[in-house]
Amino acid sequence: MKRIQIKTFIASTTLMVLVLLGCSDILEEQPRSIYTPEYLKTEKGIFGGLTALYAHTRNFYGSGYYLSGVQSGTDESTWGQNVNNDAKNADFSGVGNLSSQNNPYGGIWGVFPNINTASGIIENGKAIGSISDALIAEARFFRAFDYFLLVQNFGGVPLDLGAGELKFNTSIVRTSVRNTVPEVYTKAIFPDLLQAITDLPDENSRATGTVNKTVARLYLSQAYLTYAWWLQNPNNIPTYPAAPRTDPDGHDANWYFQQAYDIAADGINMRPGSIGLLDYYYDVNEGSNDRNKEMLLYADHTEGSDLYNGAVVSGWGSGGSPGNFAGWLATWDYTAIRSATTPGATTSGYSIGSVGREAVQPHGRPWTGFAPTHQTIKNTFADKTNDSRYDGSFTTVYRGNWQRNGNTATTLYNANGLPVQMEDPILTFIDIDNPAIVYPSDAGKSGVGAGELPGRSDWIVTPTGISRLMFPGLWKLGPYRTDNGNTLGQANVTYTRPFPIAKFSELYFIAAEAAVKGASTSAIDGTNGSALALINVIRARAGKWRYDNNAKTIKIQDNSAAMVNATISPITIDYILDERTREYYGEGKRWYDLARTQTWHTRAASYTICGTNKGDHTPVIVPRTIPLTAYLRPIPQSQFDRMEGTDANIAAYQNPGYE
Repeated sequence: MKRIQIKTFIASTTLMVLVLLGCSDILEEQPRSIYTPEYLKTEKGIFGGLTALYAHTRNFYGSGYYLSGVQSGTDESTWGQNVNNDAKNADFSGVGNLSSQNNPYGGIWGVFPNINTASGIIENGKAIGSISDALIAEARFFRAFDYFLLVQNFGGVPLDLGAGELKFNTSIVRTSVRNTVPEVYTKAIFPDLLQAITDLPDENSRATGTVNKTVARLYLSQAYLTYAWWLQNPNNIPTYPAAPRTDPDGHDANWYFQQAYDIAADGINMRPGSIGLLDYYYDVNEGSNDRNKEMLLYADHTEGSDLYNGAVVSGWGSGGSPGNFAGWLATWDYTAIRSATTPGATTSGYSIGSVGREAVQPHGRPWTGFAPTHQTIKNTFADKTNDSRYDGSFTTVYRGNWQRNGNTATTLYNANGLPVQMEDPILTFIDIDNPAIVYPSDAGKSGVGAGELPGRSDWIVTPTGISRLMFPGLWKLGPYRTDNGNTLGQANVTYTRPFPIAKFSELYFIAAEAAVKGASTSAIDGTNGSALALINVIRARAGKWRYDNNAKTIKIQDNSAAMVNATISPITIDYILDERTREYYGEGKRWYDLARTQTWHTRAASYTICGTNKGDHTPVIVPRTIPLTAYLRPIPQSQFDRMEGTDANIAAYQNPGYE
């Protein structure tokens, strides 16, 4: 099976619909010029357009700014020390402000050119004898995929891009009318995904990473689930444009919860053997195992080519899409850690950088953009013994690598003046608070304000000492390269790993959530299909260890029985949300989960973290004020700059609260 080779974006600036909707925003294997709409009537144009649809996911999945904007402000994360305005603006804690000019969601609003490309493929593909229904179904999937992102973020959005609803547009249009939320779901998202399920293959063999029936079922079940919550509206969250909470097709919320359950069940029960859960959580996110059978959709990258990667693969890379730099924002500046060359050194003698920036999963490039809250580390991930997911998500041990950075010393001296060798722990975020820890009031000998515990050679940070400056890194999104050799590798470029978008495990959570909301259950994957049984499939897998990531050692241990025994019953929405954090922390899913369940303003109402200075390990409770209007994001200012119409009509296009 070949991989899709993504070379570059060809963005038309001659055709505009809404936000410069170039219908020729496609990929071609040897791009030489701007292509015309006629090109999309050829076989080569159809394949170029399909490649563009996969490639456009890299505009936001892998963007550190977008990830900061969907992580910060949730119950998982808050802004980090490095003054990342996207994280601050999204935090709702009084340090920033979301507006049409200041928001990291422009990449989502910018999917309209891709929607138009998908419509062109759908309209023109049939007329080309060599284009199969399965290929057209890929375009249908991505049109629904984009509209689903849009409706979750912005509410109702336009279905008519200038040529009629869901029609391929080739003319310049500077006006726009937003459809309602029910119209977007029932006219665009549901029909496209239903047809995609019919026409897509069980296994898509045309290229690695192309979509199939299972991923279409995942998105349809997720869309049904989200729409059911919208119809039910338990917390009176406002919508825009104004629309009654009724379904044009005459169904109620319960019907859609049932559909969500049934489609998710089909996704699990009817999957081919090449798709499924891995045996160990660690393997899901381990770099050498990328593109595994649990990864249903990802924004792909490669270390083999600047062109195919979408960003330079060596030298110095900038933080920008389509490069994958999301992990940078979840990484604190561990390179400031210091050690000494003599055992009795004073603070000034601790001048050796013992942990250099390295292109390996535990390290990566540090931008300190967003940090986990104390509640996430201490409460949600409370069980760090039985549950492998904390160890399989975070870097908690930073190991010495100075020899790969040109320092030939065999021994350095670290905490308590004790010796350390290469690959020894230099700094550790320990699992449990220890009252014996002694922190400096400033950077101290460690250079970062870390503490010491008697008898330990590694600098220590306790869970209560986690701050905006220093926190466990996000191992799951760290870099993986095959060309490091005995060096620090290409540690200054964007990551060449695929960024995860959708995982097979999500189907279990969707079905469980629908069951809690009242869906009738049926047999799924050898279980009775209850919410308890489905969540226990996930938790049982989480209890199985084959490797201790932060200890860097083989660990064969099966704690699945303990994990299952600890599951609460009956399962609640809050418990499912906790489990989703344990499974998907830092992957950009959290805001969508909280917005769907209408729990964002309550679950994320406050958080605890220490400050921004070295040596500051005093926890502070930070309140948030999340207005209900914030459940819809602001439409970017660029939309209004390019629209024509009366001032009143243009102003009314924006979501309430951002005027």
